[in-house]
Amino acid sequence: MPRMLNDSELDSLFQLSSRIGESLVAGGQTITAVESCTAGGVAYALTMVPGSSEWFHRSFVTYTNQAKTDLVGVPQELFIDHGAVSLEVATAMSRGAQKAALSDYSIAITGIAGPGGGSRDKPVGTVCFGWADPDSEVSVERMMFTGDRASIRSQSIHHALMRMLAIVEQGR
Repeated sequence: MPRMLNDSELDSLFQLSSRIGESLVAGGQTITAVESCTAGGVAYALTMVPGSSEWFHRSFVTYTNQAKTDLVGVPQELFIDHGAVSLEVATAMSRGAQKAALSDYSIAITGIAGPGGGSRDKPVGTVCFGWADPDSEVSVERMMFTGDRASIRSQSIHHALMRMLAIVEQGR
């Protein structure tokens, strides 16, 4: 049985999500998420906050390349040229989700949580992120996390929210 988030991890995600929500409400703004390897973990964290429907209207779980194309418009050429786990795909996911959800901000995550699926160039624990702001500027980052599948996913969700909080607070 896979490990679930412990109480400390849940509390940390709740605190981050609450602060993101407070900043969004103060600015009258919204956020969306498009997730692959975290399979809706960011959406889960954001919606732990009571009243989150005021600033979080929808999200996308795009576990396959086809879903990334169908739901948020990632061009197939990006998968061919860069692979699904790439800064280019994270950028396209973030912009596509922002547009599809008509939101001010977006978070995108694509990665390899394991235990399989890694390669020499992109080992298990490789995760690419994209964060779009209201000006459609996208910040991207590639991270390497360690641990088992649950740990990599948990670290990815936490990292995505930490960076989003900084971006949202900077935009105020």
